[in-house]
Amino acid sequence: MTERRFVHVTFRGRVQGIGFRAFIEGEAVERALDGWVRNREDGSVEAVFSGPAHVVEEMLALCRKGPPGARVDEVELREEDAAGLIPSSRPAGFYVLPTV
Repeated sequence: MTERRFVHVTFRGRVQGIGFRAFIEGEAVERALDGWVRNREDGSVEAVFSGPAHVVEEMLALCRKGPPGARVDEVELREEDAAGLIPSSRPAGFYVLPTV
């Protein structure tokens, strides 16, 4: 059985206005991860990734680089329990949520 990993991440730097959310969404969908991504009013981008541990680790490595034009200065990573961080009203998949 493949070990699953669930992480809650905040990215800081030049991560808004350059396609960072779309980059994360595309990479997460390509890797069949569950979770979400959203901008925060403080200029950061917040994401939740859930999936096989090795795939989540690969995703985190991609996000640390980001798309062209991004500059990731800080990554705050928290291992989490899925309860409450993925809306139960949504089917499995990866979503872009509204800014908070």
